Amino acid sequence: MASKEYYELYRQSSIGLALIDTLDSMVHEGRIEPQLAMKIVSTFDRVITEVLADKVKARLSFKGHLDTYRFCDEVWTFLIKDANFKLDNQTNIQAEKVKIVSCNSKKPGET
Repeated sequence: MASKEYYELYRQSSIGLALIDTLDSMVHEGRIEPQLAMKIVSTFDRVITEVLADKVKARLSFKGHLDTYRFCDEVWTFLIKDANFKLDNQTNIQAEKVKIVSCNSKKPGET
């Protein structure tokens, strides 16, 4: 069975960075092999994608000033200034700058 590839963008999240930092320390200390660390990161890519798709049902809306946008390699990137987010529970969150990265649920070439 061919393994499906997943986007690596969650590696730059706070939990992804913490995982990679921890694995890097364990490799440098000789506690795990580099190949195992790569397997763990690959599993993280799969699991975080599946969990966010299946378990997160919250919705939000937002308004702001679109500063920059780009579309490259099937990935949209939006830079929003003075963003105002409204959550399901009517909570409002404001941010000076926000970067939104949006990817297709399937990678190019997948059916």
